[in-house]
Amino acid sequence: MRTVKDIFDSKPKVYNTISPDTLVITALEELNTINLSYLIVIENDEYKGIFCERDYSRNVILKGRASKDTKVKDVMSIDLPVVDMKDTVENCMNLMNSHKTRYLLAFDDLRFVGVVTIHDLLRQVLANKELVFDNTITQKLLDNEESGRIY
Repeated sequence: MRTVKDIFDSKPKVYNTISPDTLVITALEELNTINLSYLIVIENDEYKGIFCERDYSRNVILKGRASKDTKVKDVMSIDLPVVDMKDTVENCMNLMNSHKTRYLLAFDDLRFVGVVTIHDLLRQVLANKELVFDNTITQKLLDNEESGRIY
């Protein structure tokens, strides 16, 4: 079984961090620059929360706040589900589904390691597709391709 540790072994180190006192407009510019959907909110080397596109839409736009006057700490997510490095990818998928979230917080004992995203889980599934997809269907597709009968 693939674990959270496996995800972080193949994932780049965390670089998408921001301070809680950063203005939302600055955080949005940073999201655009790094082309990610979330930023990890860190203060004094301690995890505080995450700021994501969903936080912006729900806690800024829909509440009539201004991006240039609102701080990240006032709209960030702080109540995400937590996983351990030994948790399985399957457990992560179940947690995301039951909590209706796209992010899980990963800790190694009490030390924050990073964020597990829905994309991380999809990459694990695709990398191990032979364990997910029925081999007979895959073989039929390959046979059809070789015989020129692709639909």
